[in-house]
Amino acid sequence: MEEKPLIIYLSLLIILLGGAGFAVIRQVLKTRKIETVLSKLEKKLQQERGTAQEYYELGSIYADKKMFAQAIVVFQKAIKTVDTEEENIAPVYNALGFAYFAQEQFDIAIRNYKEAIKQEPGYITAINNLGHVYERKQLTSQALEAYEEALKYDPDNSTAKRRAESLRKRMATPA
Repeated sequence: MEEKPLIIYLSLLIILLGGAGFAVIRQVLKTRKIETVLSKLEKKLQQERGTAQEYYELGSIYADKKMFAQAIVVFQKAIKTVDTEEENIAPVYNALGFAYFAQEQFDIAIRNYKEAIKQEPGYITAINNLGHVYERKQLTSQALEAYEEALKYDPDNSTAKRRAESLRKRMATPA
């Protein structure tokens, strides 16, 4: 009778260790893939002029790694390289705005988010980001306007719903 709890305990331990091992291996492979792409793009773009997509991809990797200064430089190269008639540049402006936002350069972030929205009206992510930067600047009414605009395009947008409701409550409560 003593063997049964021990077998159950060991089985659970093996399952937990297997799951943890799987998670670690998966993360290592994911990181390795990103580092390989990063290395290839850096090498290629040092030797020759790349496409807007390649610059955008490299800038996105830098942003994910929180290397915002490098991301800004690369996103600006993407904008200079883009053929506006063939490529959608709005995500590049949005990413550039995010990089400036992360460095607390809010006015430049606002400019880039607005450019992203100009390039692609109804770009929900950029509109939400614009609302967020307005919130950080304590510009509550502009933030609420941005979130309400996002809700016009996507009434089910959970971020815009949650933030707009919070801002409405804050504005209704006397200071």
